[in-house]
Amino acid sequence: MIALTAGEAAQLVGGRLAGSASTDTVVTSVVTDSREAGPGSLFVAIRGERLDGHAHAAGAVERGAVLVLADHEPGGDGGDAALPFLVVPDTTAALGDLARGVLARLRSRSAREPRPHVVAVTGSVGKTTTKDLLAHLFSAQGPTVAPVRSFNNEVGLPVTVLRCDESTTDLVLEMGADAPGNIDYLTRIAPPDVACVLVVGNAHLAGMGGVDGVAAEKASILAALPEGGTAVLNADDQRVRAMAEGVTPGRRILTFGRAADADVRADDIVVRQARVAFTLVSGAERAPVALRLVGEHHLTNALAAAAVALASGLGLADVATGLSSAGAASPHRMAVSELGDGVTLIDDSYNANPDSMRAALKALVALGRGRRTVAILGEMRELGPDSLLAHDAIGRLAVRLDVDRLLVVGTPARAMFTGALLEGSFGEEAAFVETPDDALAWWEANRQPGDVLLVKSSNGAELYRLADDIVAASGPTSKTGHEPEVPQ
Repeated sequence: MIALTAGEAAQLVGGRLAGSASTDTVVTSVVTDSREAGPGSLFVAIRGERLDGHAHAAGAVERGAVLVLADHEPGGDGGDAALPFLVVPDTTAALGDLARGVLARLRSRSAREPRPHVVAVTGSVGKTTTKDLLAHLFSAQGPTVAPVRSFNNEVGLPVTVLRCDESTTDLVLEMGADAPGNIDYLTRIAPPDVACVLVVGNAHLAGMGGVDGVAAEKASILAALPEGGTAVLNADDQRVRAMAEGVTPGRRILTFGRAADADVRADDIVVRQARVAFTLVSGAERAPVALRLVGEHHLTNALAAAAVALASGLGLADVATGLSSAGAASPHRMAVSELGDGVTLIDDSYNANPDSMRAALKALVALGRGRRTVAILGEMRELGPDSLLAHDAIGRLAVRLDVDRLLVVGTPARAMFTGALLEGSFGEEAAFVETPDDALAWWEANRQPGDVLLVKSSNGAELYRLADDIVAASGPTSKTGHEPEVPQ
């Protein structure tokens, strides 16, 4: 982060210094978790559904925070009054204002100085993997900032933006949405130079009013492009392809996909052991790519990253080399671990919707060819009135794909279990338990040497705890992805 005085911060957010705050105090970082506070940090106290950050203001200051962004006056009881406060009506909105102001300051620097090139990625599935691939590609060219995990909302995105400093050449952002207007808000904080739309699918349907609402929300990212900016669109998704008609004149359109008319496309596609190799094609240029990522669905993410990188000035050969060297970077997202007794774990427990569930099950079957396959699946959240049918369909698909054993976890996901039964799963092929602890006991009682195990659910179903427990119980492991980490 660029250094700001408390007075400058107050001006950017329209707030007022109070308590022991001093105008000349220098802020060098921003945190929203008091446990991450350190010397020079500004602690943003956010009111959530379960926790109120204001209760942890004193702890943040004890750890070195020099300023607390708060939504109320410090108390007069001698407690809070001793803390350095920056008071605003809404701390989440002020966090966005601070990020907007800092990024604008960095982008207004002279042409002789580094200025962040901003890339934004949205879509129902694949955002985090595409973001990770882009961070890998851009990092080879210069100092790059990208979100940790899936920091893609009104809190996570500004926190990511505020990690930029005077040396940052590229800023890669993931923009998520669970209600109309979310993406418009995020693009007003960080207007992108390149905006990429991956897929319109069945995610967050409850808040969007259906798939057409999802498409409209995703398309709103393109309205933020400046003249000379680039819209990168998936030619294989008809809803995304149609977004080209709404791109404002003066903006470039670059398409990607398997389609023969895509500007950036894949030829000579080969899938072995659930990993994809292909020839990357752009115009007259061609280069071979062999992905390390597990799952054929990552072809779309790789092509999206390639198109964004090419639109940003990277060469095709460098893009192909970078894609071939990139591994899984974010926790609990198609992370593959080799456990004891020859067991392979595919941990994709961070998030789930019908599209990503289907992709993960297909990857399980491909990777487990010739071995016993086991799927432990939990709830897919925010599907609205289609939830029951969507869960039922995933249970039926597991049977059709010949997954050997299916365990469904939690009452909200029970329709997966009944769907499997109705599709013809007999005996012990399908089972149901209530909690992740029950699932761990089931796994320990049923695991066999050489199994290939998939663990997948929405984050709120907490199957990431199960995945971590399975890894921990197996002792030292060999990983083709990243170290396990509990999502925030």
